[in-house]
Amino acid sequence: MNAAYPFQPVPLSGGDAIVQALIAHGVDTVFGLPGAQTYGLFDALYRVRDRIRVVETRHEQAAAYMAFGYARSTGRAAVYTVVPGPGVLNTTAALCTAFGCNMPVLCLTGQVPSAYIGKGRGHLHELPDQLGTLRTLVKWAERINRPQEAGGLVAEAFRQMMSGRQGPAALETPWDVFGAVEEVSPVSSPVVEVAPELDYDQLAPVADVIAQSRRPMLMVGGGAVDASAQVLELARLLRAPVVAFRSGRGIVPEDSEWSASIVGAYKLWPETDLLIGIGSRLEVPFMRWPYRPPGLRCVRLDIDPRERTRLNVDADLLADARVGLDALLKVLKARRLAAEDRLPAIAAARGEAEKDIGAIQPHAAYLAAIRRALPRDGLFVEELCQAGFTSYFAFPVYAPRTYLSSGYQGTLGFGFMTALGAKVAHPDKAVVSVTGDGGFLFGASELATAVRHRIGVVTVVFDNSAYGNVRRDQQNQYGGRLLGAELKSPDFVRLSDSFGALALRAGSPDELEKALRIALSQDLPAVIHVPVDPDDEVSPWPLIHPRPPVG
Repeated sequence: MNAAYPFQPVPLSGGDAIVQALIAHGVDTVFGLPGAQTYGLFDALYRVRDRIRVVETRHEQAAAYMAFGYARSTGRAAVYTVVPGPGVLNTTAALCTAFGCNMPVLCLTGQVPSAYIGKGRGHLHELPDQLGTLRTLVKWAERINRPQEAGGLVAEAFRQMMSGRQGPAALETPWDVFGAVEEVSPVSSPVVEVAPELDYDQLAPVADVIAQSRRPMLMVGGGAVDASAQVLELARLLRAPVVAFRSGRGIVPEDSEWSASIVGAYKLWPETDLLIGIGSRLEVPFMRWPYRPPGLRCVRLDIDPRERTRLNVDADLLADARVGLDALLKVLKARRLAAEDRLPAIAAARGEAEKDIGAIQPHAAYLAAIRRALPRDGLFVEELCQAGFTSYFAFPVYAPRTYLSSGYQGTLGFGFMTALGAKVAHPDKAVVSVTGDGGFLFGASELATAVRHRIGVVTVVFDNSAYGNVRRDQQNQYGGRLLGAELKSPDFVRLSDSFGALALRAGSPDELEKALRIALSQDLPAVIHVPVDPDDEVSPWPLIHPRPPVG
């Protein structure tokens, strides 16, 4: 029996029952905003304030993105709470980001009083079908109708979030149920079924294809973040490069001789005869690279059975990456492998890629300055801006969960708020967020949150007075007819200073590195403003969407 619960049923309010269940599942932080419908939950959180930290935000969207940052940087479930209706709708961008990135984020929201649900009376914050709406956005959602149900439903939410392909969940609770009191029985934390049972009959076909390959390439994604050792062992066994785009960054340290950025990997692509996808949607080779080598074969290892139908592959293994790779490595070590030694080719491709990356100025130089200032285990949060896009290939990552991305959702404005949650989860690590002048203002009000809670994120605002991609596309594809692309921003130094944050300005990579070292040494909320002329920015997109190889 879990020590968080008494031995006998005891009277508990709905709010207290939920909070006790959160404690039983190891929750130590809740992000959120209180409101009338959730007063009972916040009152219960007040009673356990020595066990659960509540970080209140200035907007609901920030509460959800902070939970996303917490989950993305730790691999643990994170929790936020907001009022129903407009409150929960304000968080849906973060929920779809969590869904796209397979992050276990739990939304705890309210609901109109029980007697009014489904009546359409226009009660405060009523939605026609809030639970149905949530079910289109998350992996699982349910309603707590009585305090007695709270423990079991919280446990089921955690089981759903953490099992198989992970993802967000939501629980709504009617206004009156938070305060209602019932005899609540103790519950235990569930046994989470993390992975499907390994089908050993699938191993031989996968091993057969791999054993025949002479020049394989490994593409890793977020599903492989807990299998770093196994991925590296497979790379050494097959003498193969390891490539990652966003979520898989750092699974193999990117200063390893086996690692290749997407730029370097594309140079190896024409000679590749086998693509091995591990916990990856394989977005880059199948959606971004315009060319497929003749005779290319593909095998996949993934925990989600739905992935088996999304691409035509030669063989696949349904498994958790670590479990599946352990089993596959044993089989491969007993086989005669045809793989060539590709270390010289990988090294040559890395050298050529460095020259191409060095041409993406000024942002390659700015990212190099950030990398020099950021400790090896520091966290870097990208954004939908020119520096963020360039970081896909120009910012070396050395460990899993230290490069935080919004994945395929590409959520403008997510970065600063996500970084705050990551810093709350890792108070002893350096956290740097890069953003643009457009995206930063989506959540700049959370500087108040950062200062109040002393969340020492350093945010670098690259200010080109534009939505840079939109401006470039309108210039190049629409005859220079600019509409909605150019921005008028505040003085970011004065704005940040007014919140009480450390505010600095840098006009070159060297100045940025110096400012970063100052800000990181103080471990305070800080903003560094970097003015950039948009006409001087070299587009990173030719390296993300390259042309077919010549000949």
